[in-house]
Amino acid sequence: METLKMRTAGTDGPAVLLLHGLGATGAVWDGLMLQPGYRWLAPDLPGHGASPHLAHYSFGSLAGAVADALPERGPLLVIGHSLGGVVGLALTSGWFGLRIDGLLAVGVKVEWSEPELAKAADLAAKPPRVFPDREDAERAFLKIAGLTGLAEADPDGIVETEGGWRLSLDPRAFAVGAPDMSGLLGAARCPVALAAGEHDPMSHIDQLRALSPASAELPGLGHNAHVEDPAVLLAFLAQFAG
Repeated sequence: METLKMRTAGTDGPAVLLLHGLGATGAVWDGLMLQPGYRWLAPDLPGHGASPHLAHYSFGSLAGAVADALPERGPLLVIGHSLGGVVGLALTSGWFGLRIDGLLAVGVKVEWSEPELAKAADLAAKPPRVFPDREDAERAFLKIAGLTGLAEADPDGIVETEGGWRLSLDPRAFAVGAPDMSGLLGAARCPVALAAGEHDPMSHIDQLRALSPASAELPGLGHNAHVEDPAVLLAFLAQFAG
């Protein structure tokens, strides 16, 4: 497999791996990567942005591709958002040969209904939609990543194709399904913190606290808390690094 696109920043301090959510790219971490005191690594996950596609998408296959792309085996701290939080949890198991000293999973959707899973499977089976105008594709990228009104479209999030523009997202990535959060948390070999924005419609604090009583609610923030207020995550990193 071709290597993943990897954004990097910082030269001093602990290494922090940043894993974005479904439909986004590593650009969502740009605000956090401005913060000093850490060495930041932010890949585009397989099937997203400028990274290659996979033959099959699962939390394990995504985690394996990320592990293979890393320039170091650890120690690492990890922050994952939504899908990236589940991929991060898979990495903490030790199955992929990484030393991870702490994981913060933000905005993970832990409860899935049958209609939600059916909708995801339907999206995974559809070919990419072609938009006649670049601006339409950019709006679609922001919508599917939940970033409308929060960020500019990452140029790597769309690609020119015959007849117009489409998202670089491989629709088959929607087929990952629902995570086994209890199993993943049980397999983790490092401290794990779960968090969600107070106004996150996908990840509810009561659901997270049923899995981990110490889960944190991030006041005033929504599903993309890491974009809305990147600095709010630094306290978690300081806890793990300490």
